[in-house]
Amino acid sequence: MQQDLFRGRLVRLAAPRQDDTASLARWSHDAGYQRAVDTDYARPRPPEAFEQQGGDDAHAVEFRLRTLEGDVLIGFVVLHSIEWNNRAAVLSIGIGEAEYRGKGYGGDALRLILRYAFDELNLERVGLDVISNNEAAIRAYERAGFRHEGTMRHAVLRDGVWHDRLIMGILRPEWRA
Repeated sequence: MQQDLFRGRLVRLAAPRQDDTASLARWSHDAGYQRAVDTDYARPRPPEAFEQQGGDDAHAVEFRLRTLEGDVLIGFVVLHSIEWNNRAAVLSIGIGEAEYRGKGYGGDALRLILRYAFDELNLERVGLDVISNNEAAIRAYERAGFRHEGTMRHAVLRDGVWHDRLIMGILRPEWRA
């Protein structure tokens, strides 16, 4: 029996909706969240700033993460910078709703997006980078099968402290194993 491509144990990969913008804007007011998922400077943004996301980009596939129970929008996942000729993409993921962090939703989303990347998009490689102080994310990536591939030293400055950016990746045969 074929597995549901968009449905995991806790979350589903969903299309962006117009009413998602209020949640995305609210998450942008959580500086801790912003500083964990992005290396750019944190800044609150209005709902309008998120209206153009989720369009038809030949080099990106974007999903919203919604809970199976209650259809609650809790985060996003994107495969971007897709190089079709090299069968490679870069992964970005975030659980914006704080009460859903550390409870398995991110891990479930990682399993789903990797299955999508390798089985549906026929990719060979998915990479990412993560700030070295984001220990929970690093553990989740390692559990999903990502391997450490390199380090960009002193790449992110937070509160006067330099942090490295860790480069991680997973290949199709590693995911299948």
